[in-house]
Amino acid sequence: MGLHELEEVDPSLADGHRIFYEREVPFELRSAQGNEEPREVGALEAIRVKILALGDEGAFTGLRVELTSESNLFFHYVHELDIAGFKKLQQGQNLMVDFAEYPSVMVRNLDNCIKQPHSHLAVLVMKRDGSARLDFIQNMEYKFVELLSIDLKASGEDVVREQISYRYNAMKNRMALMQARLADVNALVKIKNPSLLLQLKKASLS
Repeated sequence: MGLHELEEVDPSLADGHRIFYEREVPFELRSAQGNEEPREVGALEAIRVKILALGDEGAFTGLRVELTSESNLFFHYVHELDIAGFKKLQQGQNLMVDFAEYPSVMVRNLDNCIKQPHSHLAVLVMKRDGSARLDFIQNMEYKFVELLSIDLKASGEDVVREQISYRYNAMKNRMALMQARLADVNALVKIKNPSLLLQLKKASLS
């Protein structure tokens, strides 16, 4: 099975979404107790952000943002939005862009957190009821300015199980592909330069 085939069985793409963006981004994780906002600074962690879009470029009909963590396989939060939902977000936060530009706005904020971590922050506030809020904040030296805030929800057990199974099988298949490639290289070196193969094996054991 090739990498292209692995991508096709990704459950995130099952309903017609396609990947618009996928990168690890430094997030500050905070836990909220009840309705009270957390006051302490949270832990910094690399979170994999996957933005998935429905529809053609420039004419999106739906958007989903998925947050996962390599250090916690059960961490899975989703922000899902259609055109009607975006209008509410647009009005509530006075956004000066339309839905077609919204994915690019998300990408810009995420990339700024990677490239300029001292001035651009992504803070994820998680609540016990499974809801969460992601705030993109800019440090203006004299004050913090909130650029964008989105609501997320922790995924259900079935979705998490499906995602873990996909990630496990994808990694297993990638390992099989690499082992097969290594066997091919070993066979070729053995024919062309047996002494080099012995040196490589000794180096790997030392």
